[in-house]
Amino acid sequence: MRADARKNYNHLLAVAREVVTEHGANASMRDIARRADVGLATLFRHFPTREALFDALLRTNLDALTQKANKLETLNPPDEALVSWFREGVAFVHSYSGVVALMANAHADPESALYASCAEVHSAGERLLLRAQADGTARADIDGGDLFALMSALGWLIDQPAFAPQEDHLFHVIMSAILTNRPGNDVKKAT
Repeated sequence: MRADARKNYNHLLAVAREVVTEHGANASMRDIARRADVGLATLFRHFPTREALFDALLRTNLDALTQKANKLETLNPPDEALVSWFREGVAFVHSYSGVVALMANAHADPESALYASCAEVHSAGERLLLRAQADGTARADIDGGDLFALMSALGWLIDQPAFAPQEDHLFHVIMSAILTNRPGNDVKKAT
């Protein structure tokens, strides 16, 4: 990509990040173009679909979440790694209103521009869960899909004003449901 095209791409992405942070996943492509001071055609030249824009927007965060899982997997005990990664995942899905639905739909559609990034995050979380299950610190009757669903549900819940004040409590309730009860297992300690 030419330097001027890369500069325009990065500018559009920065503006899109601002607009999506303010308005969530339903942010208007027209509003993004207007704020970036470009025509809608220019925006679509860089991002031919909403999914392509969200893939570019979210990929950095999703890749960071995948890398975090890889790091935690090698440096932390299984239960602590799972708790830390789950907390980061919830923070991510909470970062943009409506991203949960986008990611859930993308994960079920291999043709989606977001599919690969979502599949990598899903796989990273599942590895952490399997590691904790093998260690006996996580329930054996849940899988990566359940983990992703619980993360998404909590991210959505804390996005609701009525539940936002209970974020920490709800996190601990969900983690207590994922982790097995064993002597010395304290979800709060592992966070």
